[in-house]
Parts: sequence; structure tokens; C-alpha cells
Amino acid sequence: MAHGSLYSTAFPRPPRKPLSLSIVLPCYNEEENVERVAGDALRMARQLADDYEVVIVNDGSRDRTGELAEAMSRRDSHLRVVHNNPNKGYGGALAAGFRAASKQWVFYTDGDGQFDLGELPKLLPLLEQYDIVTCYRAKRRDPIHRKINAFMWTSLVGLLFRLRIRDVDCAFKIYPKHLFERITMHSNSALIDTEVLAKARNLGYTMTQIPVTHLPRAAGTQTGAKLSSIFKAFRELFALYRNINAEGREHGGGRAN
Repeated sequence: MAHGSLYSTAFPRPPRKPLSLSIVLPCYNEEENVERVAGDALRMARQLADDYEVVIVNDGSRDRTGELAEAMSRRDSHLRVVHNNPNKGYGGALAAGFRAASKQWVFYTDGDGQFDLGELPKLLPLLEQYDIVTCYRAKRRDPIHRKINAFMWTSLVGLLFRLRIRDVDCAFKIYPKHLFERITMHSNSALIDTEVLAKARNLGYTMTQIPVTHLPRAAGTQTGAKLSSIFKAFRELFALYRNINAEGREHGGGRAN
């Protein structure tokens, strides 16, 4: 079930038909997944959009992720590769992809293949009414410590930033491109999702949330639950809290439902 926002958008919503779509795939050491996931993204974009591209962000990978992505881009002009060198973290990878995206709607999911791109079509009808669709994992296929971390993190950022989002870090979201032309993104960690949603809320963008399937990781190694990543996110948290509150007062933002 979709949950709406109390706020009306301050900006014209891009048309859904004809659809202009960028799919952003942040990747770090995903040589076992990148060809499969990017191939799925290209096939889905081709089915759904009149004008489309897939943007792979190779975030300083130390394996063959960048090499494989570049080979794909030479075979298909609809695929582009952005290289972060050195590694800029998950937030830095997403921000690079969002800035590089050239189409009117920007969808992103992770390059690890834990989401079913076949569920992307069900987000599109919601764009007739909302500016942003932010999904939540109906059943999270992660180890118990990641589930606990995610619950505590979502609860904390929801409290601090007044975001009533069920799964703030779920990597299955679609935004209008003009949002990224109106905000500055600073987070280099997993806090990027909170930053983008909170700044969008403050500007008056509407949002809704629906469930999606979460799949077990088929290959590669998860990095988001490393202690270094967690500590980095918390170091950014309270600085962002001050900045978001200041921006919220300036723009008269409220809560997202």
C-alpha cells in the first residue's frame, strides 16, 4: 500500500509518457554481479522508456568491475560508466551517479543484484501523483546483525529528521532529475538516502512508499555493515542534522508520510 505525503510539490513533475529514464547502479568490487545487473537494467529500461540510459558508478573497485563495465559501454551506447578514483564511499558513489544522470527521472538500485528490476514498472504509475517513490524491503534477506543495524538506524534518522520512512536505506527509489539540480549532496556514507529525502521534503517534494522484494546476495561480499562504514555514517549524522534543520526552517519544510 502506498503512503502519501502531506506536501504539494513546488516544481513541475516530469512527464511519465514519454518516459525519460536514467538507471543508476553504484558498484564496489562487484565483478561477479555487474554484467548481470547492468544487463537486466538495460533490458528493463528498453522496455519502459522512450529515452533511457544506464549509469554504472565504479566506486574505486579493486577488482574487474570497472573493466567489465567499460566493455559493456563499448557494446551499448545507452550504458555509461563513471569512475570514482579513489573510492568515495556509498554516498559519494550515489551522488556521482545522480549528478551524471541526464534523463528526467532517475531510478537507482545497487549493483549487487539484491533487488528485482522486474518490479520497477510498478513504481511508474505512482509518478502521476507523487514526485518520489521510496520503497521498503517487504522481507529483508540479510543476516540478523544487518537487520538490527537497519532498524536502529532507520528509527534514529526518522526521529532526528522527522521522516516517517519505513526503510530509509532501501536501494530502490526513483526521483525527478531536477531534485539533484536543487540540492547539494555532502554525505559519503549510507547517510546519503536520509540527506536526499530530508532535503527533498524540505523543498516540498511529495513522496510515497511501497514494498519490494529483497533477494539474498548471490555473489560478492557485503561492505555496508563494516564497522568503518557505520562509524563514518554516525560521524556525518549530527552535522547533517544541524544542516537539515537549518534548511528546513529556511524552506518551511514539514514531515513526510
